[in-house]
Order: sequence, then structure tokens, then C-alpha cells
Amino acid sequence: MVEDGGEEEAEGESEEMPAAAAVPALQRCNGFLPGKEAEDGGRAASAGGGERAEAEAMLGAAGGRVETRLSRRRLAVLAVFSCYSLVNAFQWIQYSILSNVFAGFYGVSFTQIDWLSMVYMVAYVPLILPATWLLDARGLRLTALLGSGLNGLGAWLKCASLAPDRYPLTLAAQAVCAVAQVFILGLPSRIASVWFGPAEVSTACAVAVLGNQLGTAIGFLLPPVLVPNTPNDLDLMAHNISIMFYGTAIVSTLLFFLTGVVFEEKPKYPPSHSQAVLQTIPPEDYSYKQSIINLFKNIPFVLLLISYGIMTGAFYSVSTLLNQMIVTHYEGEEVNAGRIGLTLVVAGMVGSIICGLWLDYTKTYKQTTLIVYILSFIGLVVFTFTLDLKYLIVVFVTGGVLGFFMTGYLPLGFEFAVEITYPESEGTSSGLLNASAQIFGIVFTLVQGKLTTNYSPRAGNLFLCAWIFVGIILTALIRSDLRRHNVNSGIMNLDVKAVSGDSFTVIVLAYLNAWLLLA
Repeated sequence: MVEDGGEEEAEGESEEMPAAAAVPALQRCNGFLPGKEAEDGGRAASAGGGERAEAEAMLGAAGGRVETRLSRRRLAVLAVFSCYSLVNAFQWIQYSILSNVFAGFYGVSFTQIDWLSMVYMVAYVPLILPATWLLDARGLRLTALLGSGLNGLGAWLKCASLAPDRYPLTLAAQAVCAVAQVFILGLPSRIASVWFGPAEVSTACAVAVLGNQLGTAIGFLLPPVLVPNTPNDLDLMAHNISIMFYGTAIVSTLLFFLTGVVFEEKPKYPPSHSQAVLQTIPPEDYSYKQSIINLFKNIPFVLLLISYGIMTGAFYSVSTLLNQMIVTHYEGEEVNAGRIGLTLVVAGMVGSIICGLWLDYTKTYKQTTLIVYILSFIGLVVFTFTLDLKYLIVVFVTGGVLGFFMTGYLPLGFEFAVEITYPESEGTSSGLLNASAQIFGIVFTLVQGKLTTNYSPRAGNLFLCAWIFVGIILTALIRSDLRRHNVNSGIMNLDVKAVSGDSFTVIVLAYLNAWLLLA
């Protein structure tokens, strides 16, 4: 165990759990190989005790109770991760928001500039399995250092591409940043679970996701200010671009060193009973391949995997094609199209935090996920049929509402996946969710773009509405098996639900009624 070093202070009251309640969960460990404990003549029960005996001895220590505490370091870990995730998202959007500037500077087509953003999606899908294996096999600290380090390396390579004939170099630099993203997007739920207690884990996950969203928002605002379009003075343009590139590289490097100082594998004491149980599992009993198999045998997770991909992929598609949809009905309003995109992202940041706080307060994972899915569907329908009313203020409002619910869904999906797949690795489940989102995002963007070009923005948006309706049905079919919550509550019957069906009906009706009143 990597500890926080020395006599680390801890905040909050320490909690304890009877060992008898924790031991049964060992049989359901992540990627556990059945029967492995009997190999080599009962290795775990041999003289000297072995690692399993030590684990069970830990559970039996202090009068048969496990001690849990909250580390103050957790806030620094969350802050540093959110910051370098922010920079990675900023580097993703900085080209597309200045597509005309970079197309003129490098003398390339808009399609080639688009690839500077699309490389993020393309790189993620084939690399996600190796990245999640690394997270499980080598741990949180190394994965965090790779993400922040590659982020800084890509930023410095961009500084070397400040010449009109160096487009291939800037593409290679962006590809490095895209690889860094693979080691970033799957960490929010892992950091939240490993470092934060049951009463704050969902909020912590939402804050970690928030960093990425804030980076996108800053990417909408800052690059146009730093790099105004000066097509008749390429030297001035190169100077302005250099300010943006060097500033990003310096910040990325600072965050890399902070990551090395702040990040530890895990806190000295587990923050929750569910983490205490996981920390008793001997490493040799873990199989990454078996963990993947377990996840795909988990029907509720497979349903969530598809429904999450549909919702998040639809959000990616709307965000990508927003400018095209706006200028179709509001000619010459490119600036306002960017502002609407910013409104969508900022509203989504608020939605993420509110949803995280709500989950920590209620633990109603399926109910909240389904409600947000339904409200996202309603929001997209309203956005679709009010887009051509010729009132930009209406588009600002409907775009903000749409972003609030669609982006607020992101931490919901992560946390719900961790609950229904516990004790499988949080990084693996989150990584698969993100891969699903990237695949659906690419397909939806291509199809919706074709429909928007050949027919109208309404046709493209209705295509997304139909898919989101399918996602609502799939979400309703998910069995709410809150395994992590039950372990933290000392409940070993994993069939126990957090809220009854009648309570769920009341919650749905109340939320829909409130939304309609606000609308």
C-alpha cells in the first residue's frame, strides 16, 4: 500500500465496519478467477498466512473492525486532476474554434483542420483497453502521470509547429494530446471511489468531470481573444498563436510536476467500507481479461453502456454541428453560434454539479438517470422545433436547458456504472462507457451532418430524438443493483434497492411536473 507518508492528518470521524460483514464480499472481487484460491495446495491457507491471510487479519484487527478515514490530500488530488483535464480539453477545442485562422496559417483545407479535433475520437477507441489495463495493473499514480505528461509533451510539440509548412507536426502534437486523453477520461470515477467517502463520492466524480467541461468552455472563449484573424500578416498571426501555445505548454508542465507531488496510489486509510473490502484482495487473484468478461456478462451494465453511448454521442453530435445548424437559420451569426455553444457547456457544468450533489444525498441512481434522460429527450424536441423561430434568445434558452440535462448525465452514467459493476474496476467501466460514447458520437455526427446538409437541421435533430427515445427504454430496463452502496451500508444482500418502485413513480411525476411548470 502506498501511503500518504508520515502521520497524515485525516478529517471527519473515522468509521468502522464489522469484519464479518466485509469478508463475504471478498468472494466477488473484481476480475476474480474462480477456484484460484485453491491452487498450489491452498496457498492462501498455508503456513505464514500469505496475502489473503494478511488481508483477513487486517479485517479482524482492532476488535474485528475496519477503520475508514477521509484524507485531506483527496482535495488536492481532485483539484490537480481537474486542472490537467481542463488543459487537455482546451487543447482539443483550440483548433476548431479558430478553424479559419489555422486553415489560412497552415494553408490547408477545413477538413484537415477538422482532423485536429477528430483525432481525439479516433485515438480513444483502439487505446482504451490498453489504458484501462494499465490503470488496473500499474495503478492510479502512473496513469495520472502519463496523462499529464503526454498532455505537456503535446503542448511543447505544438510550440515547434509555428510555421506555415508544419501542419504535419501540429497534427502529430495533437495526436499526442489525444493519447493523453485516453489516460484522463476514465479517471473521474476511479479517483472519486479511491479517495472520497460515500457521502461525497458522486459530487467528487462530478467535479472531476467538470474540469473537462470547463476546459471546453475556456476553449470557446480564450483562443479567439488571443489569436484574432490577421490573414494579411502571417508573422503577427504566428506571434499570437505562439502566445497561446507557449502559455498552454507552461501550464501543462507545471501541472505535470504537481501531479508527481500530489498523486498517491491511494490514501493511508480507505475512505469507505467498499474500498476497505477491495484493498484486501491479493493482486495475483485479479485478471483483467476476466474483469472485461464479467462486465459484458453484466446485463444492466451492457444496457447502460448502450444508453450512455447514445446520450453522450448525441451530445457530441449536437455540439459539433451546432454552428452549421445555427447559421442555416441565422445567416451571419457565427459569433452567436459560439456563444450558444458556450451557454450549452456552462449550463452542463451546473447540471453536472447538481446531479452529483443529488446522488450523494439520495443514492437514487437509476431514478435520477432515467429522469435526466427523459428531460434531455424533451429538451432536444423543444430545441428542434424552436430552432427556426428566428429568435436567437429562444435558441440560447433551449440550448442552455439541453446542455444542462445532457451534460449533467455524464457523471450520472459514470457513478451508476460503478454501482452496478462493483467490485469491478472503476477505470475499466468508465473507459468502456467513454469508448461507447466516441463510437456513437462519430456515427451520429456523420449521419446527422448528412441529414442536415441534404435536408434540414430539423431532420438531423429528429434522427437524434429517435435514438434518445430508444435510450430511455434501455435505461428503464436497467436493474438497479447498488452493490457499492450496499457494501458501504453494511448490507450484503445485493438485491436490495435504494428506493421502492412506488417512490420512484412519485419522484418521476414530481420532476416532470416541475419541469413543465418551469417551461
